[in-house]
Amino acid sequence: MWTASRGWPLFTAISVAAAVLDLGTKSWLFARLGMPGEKGPIVLAPNVLMLETNLNEGALFGMGQGMGMVFAAVSCAAIVGILATVARTSVRSEPWLVVALALITGGIVGNLYDRLGLPRLKWHAPLGRIGDPVYAVRDWIHFKLEGIIDWPIFNLADTWLVIGAGLLVLLSFLSKPATAHAE
Repeated sequence: MWTASRGWPLFTAISVAAAVLDLGTKSWLFARLGMPGEKGPIVLAPNVLMLETNLNEGALFGMGQGMGMVFAAVSCAAIVGILATVARTSVRSEPWLVVALALITGGIVGNLYDRLGLPRLKWHAPLGRIGDPVYAVRDWIHFKLEGIIDWPIFNLADTWLVIGAGLLVLLSFLSKPATAHAE
C-alpha cells in the first residue's frame, strides 16, 4: 500500500535522476560534437532521427528568443510552486502525481542549469558574439519525417517536461470528482 511517507523519496529520486540524465547526455553530446555546426550529426535513422547540437535562447519551439533570464525566473518560481505542492500530504499520497511533478521538476532543473550559463560555454559564432558566455539551453535530439515534419531540436529535459505534463492531464481525467464534506 502506498503511503505519503514514500512521496518525498520518490519525488527526490525521480527529479534527481531526470536532471542527471538530461545534463549528462547534454555534456556527452556537446563534448563529442562540439558547438552547433562544428561537426556533423550522428545519424541514428537516416532522415528520421539524428543527434546534433543546438542552442536555444528561448523556450518552447524557440519562442521568446533572448528572454532567457525571464524563463529562468519563471523556472525558479515553478520549482518553488511544485515543492509547495508536493509538501501537501494529499499530493504525496498519489504516487502518479508525485511522478509527474518529479519529471517536470527534473526537466526544469536541467534546462535552468543551461539558462544560467553553468556549462560555461562560449559562443563560437556569429562574429559579434564570439567568446561571450552562452545563456541558452543545450538541445541535441533532432526528429523529422522528410516532407512531413521537421521537429525543433530538443533534449531529455524537454522530454521529461512533456511526459510529466501529459501525465498530469491524464490524471486530471482519471481523478474522481471531489465531494463536499459535511461539517
